[in-house]
Amino acid sequence: MPNIKSAIKRVKTAEAHRAHNASLKSEMRTAVKTVEALVTNNETEKAKEAFLSASKKLDKAVNSNLIHKNAASRQKSRLAKKVNAMNA
Repeated sequence: MPNIKSAIKRVKTAEAHRAHNASLKSEMRTAVKTVEALVTNNETEKAKEAFLSASKKLDKAVNSNLIHKNAASRQKSRLAKKVNAMNA
């Protein structure tokens, strides 16, 4: 544990940021899994809505530097393929 006042504050803020980022990342992962589950259950309309929500969460994760932009793009592309394959 640090002795210097500013270092103590950095530890506190780093922990707060870590907890916040973990919850955002968890929400993002849950949204992606929800889309995949709906696709496997052939629920087309719900899957489309969930895809939009997951896409939004992925974009927000990129903006807050939780994941790399290419990783988010890849995930969105794969989800879109799955959702669009349901319609065909």
